[in-house]
Formats: sequence, C-alpha cells, structure tokens
Amino acid sequence: MRLPAQLLKRKPDTHKGSYGHVLVLGGSTGLTGAVCLCANSALKMGAGLVTAGVPVSLNSIFEIKLTEVMTLPLADYEGGLCLESFSRIEEFLPKVDVLVIGPGASVGPNTQKLMVKIIEQVDKPVVADADAITALAANLDALGRKKTKEIILTPHLGEFSRLIDLDKNQINKKRKELVKDFALRYNLTLVLKGNRTLVSDGKNIFENKTGNPGLATAGTGDVLSGMIAGLLAQGLSVYEAAKYGVYLHGLAGDLAVKEKTQNCLIASDIINYLPKAMKK
Repeated sequence: MRLPAQLLKRKPDTHKGSYGHVLVLGGSTGLTGAVCLCANSALKMGAGLVTAGVPVSLNSIFEIKLTEVMTLPLADYEGGLCLESFSRIEEFLPKVDVLVIGPGASVGPNTQKLMVKIIEQVDKPVVADADAITALAANLDALGRKKTKEIILTPHLGEFSRLIDLDKNQINKKRKELVKDFALRYNLTLVLKGNRTLVSDGKNIFENKTGNPGLATAGTGDVLSGMIAGLLAQGLSVYEAAKYGVYLHGLAGDLAVKEKTQNCLIASDIINYLPKAMKK
C-alpha cells in the first residue's frame, strides 16, 4: 500500500502548526499509561502538536512521563475526568484540530457523561476509543445527536458486541456486513479491531492484512487511536486516516516482532518501529 504523498515529504516552508494539533482526553488513577501511549503515537505519526487533557490530580505524573507532549490539567472527580471540565475543554478547542477521547478515562458515571457530552456538542474530528465506547454503548442515541461529521470509533470485538447487542460468535459470522451497516446507520467510520481489522465508512470496507498475535497486548489500541488522530491532524479524511493508521500499526508490529518476538512485543515497540514502517 502506498501512503498519500503528503505523508512522504514535507514542504520546506512549514512549521509545527502546519501539521495539526491533537488533544487527547483521558487518564485516571491506575490508567495513566493509556494517554501517554496515545499522545506519543500521535506525535510520532507526524502531528505537529499534541496536548494531553488529564485529571488535575494526576497532572504531575503526566508532566514527568511526557516530554514532547503538553498537558492541560482538567477538573476531576476521584481521579478521573468529570463533566465540570467541559467548559475548560470548550475554551481550548479553538487551538485544536482533532480530539481523541477515552484512553484510560475510567467508567465512572461522571467521566462517562463527559464523553457523551463531547460527542454531542464538539464540532471537531473525534477518535473515540476505550472508555468513550463504553459510554456510547449505554447512550447509543448520542450518535444520532453528534455535532461532528467526522468521527471514528475503534472498538475491539467485545466493545462492538456491547454497541450492537450481539454476542461475539454472531458477529464473527458476518463481521463485514455488521461493520458496514453500523457505519452507514450512524454516519461514521468504524474500526473493528482484531485479526484482520476491518475499517468501513458505510460505503467502503477495508480488511487489513498486516499485524500478528504479538499485538494482543495492553496499550496497542491506545497506540492505534493516536496514530489515526495524527493522520487526521495532517489532513487525511476520516476513512483514509483509519485505513492507513490500521495498516501502519500492523506493519510496525510485523517489523518489531522480527526482533522482539511475539511474546516480548509491547505497545511502545509499535511507536518505536513506526519510522521503519513509514520507510517500508
């Protein structure tokens, strides 16, 4: 697969603002790593700027863990983002091109309300992952009220099962049909993660053939969400960003596994092997 020309060579007269600003919203007590993996992968994928919107009580942790990524401390409740932080997020939005919501965000009711409110009221491209998908599974009608026209959902099989209320065996019998129907019904792009990940915008469907079982490890989904957001920030359409993000994610995993082995592969290895994947 050939990458879009804009990803292969940059114009000389550019600056960091030319490549978009990604805001990652998530993190909670015990789950700070998810935001870090997501934010770092967005930056590695080529986004010019990345900010992590995180609970104020945990901000010092992120300040230590993140070097190139900026932080936006937000109001929190019991170690997770809360609905009260929405006004600060709204103030920050003019600086942002793309949002990622959900990595490590927790399933607390206050956090879940914030995830739903962002989908209903923010008119920016959104990548919804992890705990944001859990929030949607309990509030699926929010997708009918979404303000953004550019949204990507990245569920794994278990999360997709909750979204459409079918068990995993039923889904596996007609994966392509169900993914395409869901994307069409809710006017979004869906990434169903797993062996031969599927990407659909309701019209087109892409079945990915890169990747290996070594990717079945904590944090790889957070890396994928960040990669997709980084591509969106650089001007790719939602479907293109999802498709190329999935392909490069698997390819980086395939290159990494040659040295790391399937058992020893971890999520941050994917980020480190992205340059080789881009070159290949």
